[in-house]
Amino acid sequence: MKQNLLTNIRIVLVEPIGALNVGSIARIMKNMGLTKLVLVNPRCDLASDEARQMAVHAVDILETAQIVDSIPTALAGCQQAIATTVRSRSVPILLESSATVLPKLLVPNLQSALLFGAEDRGLSNDELKYAQRFICIESNPDYPSLNLAQAVTICVYQLYQSWLEISNAQISTSVEFAPAIAAMPNNATIEVLEGYYQDLETVLLEIGYLYPHTVAVKMEKFRRLYNKANLQPEEVAMLRGILRQIRWANHHQAKLSQN
Repeated sequence: MKQNLLTNIRIVLVEPIGALNVGSIARIMKNMGLTKLVLVNPRCDLASDEARQMAVHAVDILETAQIVDSIPTALAGCQQAIATTVRSRSVPILLESSATVLPKLLVPNLQSALLFGAEDRGLSNDELKYAQRFICIESNPDYPSLNLAQAVTICVYQLYQSWLEISNAQISTSVEFAPAIAAMPNNATIEVLEGYYQDLETVLLEIGYLYPHTVAVKMEKFRRLYNKANLQPEEVAMLRGILRQIRWANHHQAKLSQN
């Protein structure tokens, strides 16, 4: 029996406002074979009548949804996160088509997440930094903004259609759909990478490469660079070891200078 690759994908909603939207999302997730719903600081009640009525026969998705207080917690264990956005940003990001990127999540043993912002504000630059790729849903440029439930519906439908093509071809990994990340299951998890980025930022501030007013832009560039590399855990450990040695040498030199 082939692995259902859709069950490895979690839908992450950041501070959703509408119980009706969350209920609708639970329903379309069950329609399309996705089971993992995670909410970050929701501003609505998942147990409300509105949410349950919209979920219809997908109340179990609501009941098993995970509620967390931060995006890093929501992404724990994931090796890939894709964020949705339609707004232009002060920090430049590469926006890709959802139809192009989403099928690449259908890789055996790859734990991944789709990240959606709140209805009233979307995702901030600080929230987007946890994603490795960014998608826009192509729509009428005169009115491109979609309702949250609509955006999730389009994405999970595209995932399901891609999964059907893979399943019907009776292959576990589609070379056509996922050539660039076929080896992704061995890659470092997002929390491991975040630990490295924190260490990197600290060291670069200490040695004067970064300044407080340049941190956001420069670190975003480093993230884009490392995202291309698909780092494995042992490679991240090696890089963190280098950072520790740099810190030691920097502090040691400072002590010698004082003497």
